[in-house]
Amino acid sequence: MTDDSWLEVSSGSPFPVENLPYGVFSPPGRAVPRVGAAAGAPVLDLGGLLDNPVFARPSLNAFMARGREFWRATRGRLLDLLTGPAHRDRVTRHLVPLTDVTLSLPIEVADYVDFYSSLHHAENLGRMFRPGAEPLTPNWRHLPLAYHGRAGTVVVSGTPVVRPCGQRKDPDVPTPLFGPSTRLDFEAEVGFVVGVGSTLGRRVGAAEFGDHVFGVVLVNDWSARDIQSWEYVPLGPFLGKSFATSVSPWVVPMEALDGARVPAPEQSPAALPYLRNGEDWGLDLRLEVVLNGEVVSRPRFADMYWTPAQQLAHMTVNGAALRTGDLFASGTVSGPTSDQYGSLIELSDNGTEPLHLADGSARSFLQDGDTVAITATAPGLGGRPIGLGQVVGAIRPAAVNASR
Repeated sequence: MTDDSWLEVSSGSPFPVENLPYGVFSPPGRAVPRVGAAAGAPVLDLGGLLDNPVFARPSLNAFMARGREFWRATRGRLLDLLTGPAHRDRVTRHLVPLTDVTLSLPIEVADYVDFYSSLHHAENLGRMFRPGAEPLTPNWRHLPLAYHGRAGTVVVSGTPVVRPCGQRKDPDVPTPLFGPSTRLDFEAEVGFVVGVGSTLGRRVGAAEFGDHVFGVVLVNDWSARDIQSWEYVPLGPFLGKSFATSVSPWVVPMEALDGARVPAPEQSPAALPYLRNGEDWGLDLRLEVVLNGEVVSRPRFADMYWTPAQQLAHMTVNGAALRTGDLFASGTVSGPTSDQYGSLIELSDNGTEPLHLADGSARSFLQDGDTVAITATAPGLGGRPIGLGQVVGAIRPAAVNASR
């Protein structure tokens, strides 16, 4: 329980009043999902509590499109309701136990872009795939690299992930094969959700990040490494990525992360002017990756080389328009040591050194039945940690006709 709120929140809850992430849920007895906020253990039904139709919608998009001043006003109103004792009876009627609801994909995803912004991850993969050569490509320190993903396969946490099929080319065979991926991987990432769009042909500067980006989700950008390695030259990832991208059901508003802002790592050489004219948006987010119930990694987002504000600026520097519901992800979050690697390809050194688990099993890549859960915490403004929720996915076998 905070000093000022009447709401009882357990000390270990990821959702104290300082957080109030937004999501979409189906209350008991209602078929149409609506907007809610996580307030401790319960969900606060905003569609019932607040007199505005944007909260009775089955996605956050209408709310997000209203813009920064409306986001601030809504958050301010919720804090007032949760801290004013006179509002207690009214608000309590709209608190629904989390165990009684079904959480949905929180946004209608317009576009999905995934960046490649961890220096440690990029160097690790460069050493694996280009041994003896410079691990970073010549452009890496000059711009935030990315690929354009598939919005239609972004799914909410808990959605099963079916092992994808595709072409792969093993080094010891002359021609490609078709079948289920044998090198399925996870990628622990952080995603940023665009609330306010922009006009085609107008650049969005890094300084405008706060006017356009609504909040943060956790992302698992599942990767079929064998399919990806055969297809990615010369145009980049395609089928090795587009089969599923999982996101957490709660969108933490950027305002709740003010206490997590830290200086970004020094960039050398200095970025071009359009990438360095914004506020400092390094974030002290601490991720945890759990494979089959065992913690295997704790990456730190503060180590990321390119910031989300720089990613936004680069994503629109050619005049590409933003749309409400755009999602752009950070790329794999990895640190300098093996206990901070955000993917299995790094943890197993490209499959050559399997990761040994406490149950006696080992993993080079994911097996059918494996479950990966990613969580994250951040410092809250009041000194109490806040959580970003969880993104979970379990691997299911490939389709029956996978080899055809």
